[in-house]
Amino acid sequence: MEVSIIFKIAAVGILVSVLTQVLKHSGREEQAFLTSLAGLLIVLFWILPYIYELFEDIQKLFLL
Repeated sequence: MEVSIIFKIAAVGILVSVLTQVLKHSGREEQAFLTSLAGLLIVLFWILPYIYELFEDIQKLFLL
């Protein structure tokens, strides 16, 4: 697993939390929720190949 993916996830988390707080304080709770959801989906799509690779490795381990 690359170290850069951890930094990317942290950057998205910081950016999403700042945007969410700004939107909540301006009274736009719906946009704040959608921003959080978008950040979660972005990170999920980034780590999905690693999860798939983990499941394949576990499957190969038990087939031996």
